[in-house]
Amino acid sequence: MKHIRTFLPLILLLGSVPLLQAQGSFDVAVGFGSVHDKATGLGIDSVTGSSCTPSSAAPTCEVTPGLGGLLMGFEGDGMLNKHFGIGGDFSFQPTKNDYGPLQYRQLFYTFNGIYAPINNKRLQLRLEGGIGGTRSGFSLTETSCVGTAVCTTQALPIGNSSHFQVHVGAGVQFYVKPHIFIRPQFDFREVPGLTNQFGRDQVIGGTIWVGYNFGEM
Repeated sequence: MKHIRTFLPLILLLGSVPLLQAQGSFDVAVGFGSVHDKATGLGIDSVTGSSCTPSSAAPTCEVTPGLGGLLMGFEGDGMLNKHFGIGGDFSFQPTKNDYGPLQYRQLFYTFNGIYAPINNKRLQLRLEGGIGGTRSGFSLTETSCVGTAVCTTQALPIGNSSHFQVHVGAGVQFYVKPHIFIRPQFDFREVPGLTNQFGRDQVIGGTIWVGYNFGEM
């Protein structure tokens, strides 16, 4: 059920492809970018696993980081007419990052409404707004050995934390060839409760989307 909720925006959008093709246009894209949030200033004790405050008097307290790093995404959207459309996207960190003694991977999913005040064969100015969710998944890497002959390393899932999010974005879509586009985009996310993991509930980021437009040019 969790996986269905995560991919629901894209499932609904793909289900509406015939309608979008009949009335407007449909885009698919892959993107690479990053997101940023500051650290809480707290840490995790590598021995007890409890929250702690990093200091010279607490040598086993490992500081937790801010949110950052490479983000990869997939997107599908359709314009119902020249200026209005709907879209969905799913973005995630392709590699895990350290979180004190743990590792974490962040993902976001969003279902957006789209407004394009400028939309022609050369470029599209688009403004997005929508809702979705985010999840921080945590794991612990452990290495065990039998003597000095055999050692194995495995990542043990610890748990995850999920939050609702509100998203707004703005980007300019340039058509480098008919149907092929590049879109730099700025994103802002309000994520209530994210201060349990990072320093703010506000996440800023940017993505470069490369995609293909199915529609008349």
